[in-house]
Amino acid sequence: MRIRRAHGLKRPKLRQSWNKFNLYNLSRVEPDNRRNRTFFQQKWTAKAVSRAYHGETVKEKHWQRMFRRRLRAVVPMDPEQLARSDGYEHAEGRGSGLEPHPNKKPKPFPKTPYMNMTYAPLERRLDTAIFRAMFASSTRQARQFVVHGDVKVNGKKMIYPGYQLNPGDMFQVEPERVLFATGASKDARERRAGRKARQKKEAAAKSTDEPSAPPSQDSPLEDPPPDDPKETLQSLLSQARTLLTSSSSSSLSGKRKQDLRSFQRLLKKTLSRTRLFPQQSTTLTDSLDAQLQELTQRLNLDHTPVSSSTSSQAKVDSRNRSPESMTPENSSLLRKALAEARDNPIDVTKPYATPWRPRPYMSAFAFIPRYLEVHHKICSAVYLRHPVARPGLAEVPTPFGSELNSLAFNWYLRRR
Repeated sequence: MRIRRAHGLKRPKLRQSWNKFNLYNLSRVEPDNRRNRTFFQQKWTAKAVSRAYHGETVKEKHWQRMFRRRLRAVVPMDPEQLARSDGYEHAEGRGSGLEPHPNKKPKPFPKTPYMNMTYAPLERRLDTAIFRAMFASSTRQARQFVVHGDVKVNGKKMIYPGYQLNPGDMFQVEPERVLFATGASKDARERRAGRKARQKKEAAAKSTDEPSAPPSQDSPLEDPPPDDPKETLQSLLSQARTLLTSSSSSSLSGKRKQDLRSFQRLLKKTLSRTRLFPQQSTTLTDSLDAQLQELTQRLNLDHTPVSSSTSSQAKVDSRNRSPESMTPENSSLLRKALAEARDNPIDVTKPYATPWRPRPYMSAFAFIPRYLEVHHKICSAVYLRHPVARPGLAEVPTPFGSELNSLAFNWYLRRR
């Protein structure tokens, strides 16, 4: 019901959204019939239609305070003419300047759509900029991201969707939220698998939270005394030394050896710290133990022992393998598949479909305005400057023409 109210089909209202109903409404927009209508009615209708798209979450009084009579615009200059002359010949009097050849006269610029810049102040809002940068599927969703604390401006968390961006401001959105907003939704099978994974996780958490049975009085169980943290650290240090001095250390890469040596230095610092702060030694020991386990797992993965039987079998398989099975095309496809499985794995616990794929009907809205510089890999963007109008182009994205925007501009102009 909420989607139908926001994207009606009988009386279509355009929204800043990637919804399929909104795309259908965009395809059947028709120019307004102004016959037998007063100028006041035309302005009111233009205001209502355009405000449904631009800043539907902004109150009318707030927008009236944001409205500006001055519309930003630029006129491009001919760089060749500027390089040839500094304009002194135009100051010598009428007719005395050097006139260009008729064939080399500059072409007239197209008309500048000034009226399409009516709602330019709304493009400075943080929620609108997030939607324009393709970090959210609608301005309502971008507003939700901001309110929930998933957006940072210049490195600081911002919870106000109406924050006015200044030129040079950088805003970031949590990558998981962007993947959820721009990714396809789960189907029934994926949702079922996600529910099963959550149920297993909850069952495991309940089993760990249940208290164990109290011990009998006949055979009371005593907790073993805790190990000395200093002895644990010394044992970890000896294990690291054995890894470096073992026979397999010659086959280790330089990066692994650097990791082990840095781990040794960290252990020595921790041993000296335990003498000063004995109460913090247990937590340090746990973290160092986990770090050593991770290093040993990496070493085992990088250097797995291969027996002679398996190596001989591999040689036989490689001899019997047909040349068509491992062509360059097949090897490149296999490499791409492995890279995609590593970078885009299947995870049923995610709120979006995995492996990640873009949501449907997204390509029609996939564009970035000129006043934004977006880096999609880190989900951040920079607000470069305020949008301006130039000949033949207005940098404020709008589905309406100049005539309708001019009527809306005149509506707010007379009410100021």
